Amino acid sequence: MTLHTRRDFLRRTAAAMGLMGFEHLGQMNALAQSSPSYKALVCIFMFGGNDGFNTIVPMDSAPYAAYKNIRGGLALPTTSAALLPVTTPAGKQYGLNNGLLQVHPLWAQKRLAAIANMGLLVQPVTRAQYLANSVALPTNLFSHSDQTTQMQSGVPSTGAGTGWAGRLADAVQTLNGAATFPSTISIAGPVLFCTGNAIQSASLFPGFDLTPAGMNLWPQSAATAKKAAFQELLTFNNGLTLVQQANKVMSDAMSLNSMLNSMGAGGGITTVFPGTSLGTQLKEVARIIKLRNSTGMTRQVFFCSIGGFDTHGSQDWTHWDLLSNVGDAMKAFYDATVELGVADQVTTFTASEFGRTLQPSGVGTDHGWGSHHLIMGGAVKGGEVYGTFPTYALTGPDDSGSRGALIPTTSTDQFGATLAKWFGVPSASMGSVFPNIGNFGVQDLGFLA
Repeated sequence: MTLHTRRDFLRRTAAAMGLMGFEHLGQMNALAQSSPSYKALVCIFMFGGNDGFNTIVPMDSAPYAAYKNIRGGLALPTTSAALLPVTTPAGKQYGLNNGLLQVHPLWAQKRLAAIANMGLLVQPVTRAQYLANSVALPTNLFSHSDQTTQMQSGVPSTGAGTGWAGRLADAVQTLNGAATFPSTISIAGPVLFCTGNAIQSASLFPGFDLTPAGMNLWPQSAATAKKAAFQELLTFNNGLTLVQQANKVMSDAMSLNSMLNSMGAGGGITTVFPGTSLGTQLKEVARIIKLRNSTGMTRQVFFCSIGGFDTHGSQDWTHWDLLSNVGDAMKAFYDATVELGVADQVTTFTASEFGRTLQPSGVGTDHGWGSHHLIMGGAVKGGEVYGTFPTYALTGPDDSGSRGALIPTTSTDQFGATLAKWFGVPSASMGSVFPNIGNFGVQDLGFLA
């Protein structure tokens, strides 16, 4: 088997196995119903550790002076070629990185907001407590692999076997009624984020065709007979549970493939998406959301990703280019939700394993902790920076050391719990989704209507 063939085989297998538990797909049109209460969460994970401090920059004179002093050559100038001005209701001035040019207008439209200095915490932590190691902390801070696992699991240790999106889907699974379409779907390969205790997640690949090969025969009667024989093999009960389950997965995958292919290349969506990897992923999410009435789903979570944010060097251009990819794809996706009539039912947010250091390392930055993130959607109370904006000062009250690896002032639990409440997770179930949420006084940050 050639490398190319092996890779195709693994991709096909992963896409199929991701659909385990996807039952009675052929009956969905009969069960379809209108879903006015439909809600979806869409995570855009920026692998490598996004520099949130150059994603949104304080523009009021004193905070900007502190930012510029610490960032040195990496500090973005206040010109519109570098920073796009935005204002909060209280009159505070910020600037979005110019790479976010396309999504920038959504701020004034109150459809885009920022979360300040968010990151993994077991409980609130002060600088003194951190330096004295006197309170519980996330394990293996500043490690890519450990922090990626923890950010996706929502558990600040490396032992979790489920993701917070999966547990969130577990908590609301009854809202999907008899629908059996996957409620958590990764469009970027298998990820911990989507894995629940009860919910089976799906892993799909944009544009990947699961149609069996060798079915194009002449005359048509021969092709029809071959397809019928293949379906008979998949449904034949041979008494072997493992084989039966594998056949069921393949049958369901083919059914889903048929549904997506019937929509055509554009999926019946006229919004133009950028041809980037992230743009293609978000277009696939939009195509699946369009199927919501056919599948009977009322709650879904999606995971998309983009890599390259480990900017130890050449950060200036690299970071701008990456954020351009993010901003262009996010704006197209928002426009698609408007086209589909679900803009206020779909909330999109960014995440990353950690932030970067305020103090640069030459022409790049090193691994940090807290970071600023974006949240977008019709239900977002936009035009605001939520949480507590940190103090930009080396060895200051929010610095974990001396280089500006800032201690988060907003926890992942608080951020996720706000999303979960909007999504319909009952208060009594919040602790099962976010085990440490009880350690934080404010559990709803207020950024969703």
